[in-house]
Amino acid sequence: MFDFLKKQFIDVIDWIEQPGELAWRVPFDGREIQTGAQLTVREGQVALFVNEGNLADTFEPGLHRLDTANLPILTSLMNWDKGFASPFKSDVVFLSFKEQHGLKWGTGQPVTVRDSELGALRLRAFGSYSFRIAAVDTFVERVVGTLESVSVAALEPQLRAAIQTAIATALGGSGVPFLDLATSQQALSERIRVEVDKAFAQWGLACLSFYVESISLPEDVQAHLDKGSSMRVLGDLGNYTRFQAAEAIEAAAGQDGGSIAGIGAGVAAATALGGAMAQGLGASGLGSQGLGAQGLSGSTAPVEDPIATIEKLHKLVTLGALSQEEFDAKKGELLSRIR
Repeated sequence: MFDFLKKQFIDVIDWIEQPGELAWRVPFDGREIQTGAQLTVREGQVALFVNEGNLADTFEPGLHRLDTANLPILTSLMNWDKGFASPFKSDVVFLSFKEQHGLKWGTGQPVTVRDSELGALRLRAFGSYSFRIAAVDTFVERVVGTLESVSVAALEPQLRAAIQTAIATALGGSGVPFLDLATSQQALSERIRVEVDKAFAQWGLACLSFYVESISLPEDVQAHLDKGSSMRVLGDLGNYTRFQAAEAIEAAAGQDGGSIAGIGAGVAAATALGGAMAQGLGASGLGSQGLGAQGLSGSTAPVEDPIATIEKLHKLVTLGALSQEEFDAKKGELLSRIR
């Protein structure tokens, strides 16, 4: 009979938390807490006594004996006498104050921002962040409530939504062009962390670290930027043609024992491509940048069959080195010569 009655009372209370757990309500199953019971609060934890939804006493890490002396708020709420020694009921909630790190975030949908150089852009980004509980009262009221437990996994969808809004705010007000973001990524990460921290505060959380690991454009926009970069890298078409010829010679030298015929074919192909590029870009006024009055070889370029030239220019359109408008203009000019 004594053992049966003993099981009706709780005399040891502790929590061995698992990774990713933020809060746990002790399941008493109708049993009462024995006066003088032992409460163990481990490092990085805090134990809260809650009476009818109101926060009462808080216990920091350590070993505690529960009586009226160290439960002053609960004693007052329950109107206990100083020498009260009977079993009692109360909700006990453990919280983990450990930093929850290594969490990943990413923009599920592109974030639209106004770039000072490129205009309206739709950006995607991803990275990592960490947080911990900062305000006990707010966290218990806004998150825990009457739940039996709270985990990081349960909160992540809500946190990621707040992060996406913070990113739009930070990027929109940064004033840093997209092409310069890579050089100021650390400052950008800190700017976004501040905005994320403000959003997390509504749940009693603090964002301790935030890292932007990558920011990217939609594939079609990135392709246009790459094309523009390629054209700028080409620069002087004369130099580009010489580079192509050298590449062709090296490739031919490695095939068929480096025969003269193979080398000659490579040089001819490179020269033909350079000539077609020069004629095609000349129609839009770009040819003067690299060719000048001397042409590719330093003398007047030989007259070429217009139909063959059109075919070469069409290949440039296919490669993306020449726009359709430039091709159409040059094509009309060449066809007018043979009518």
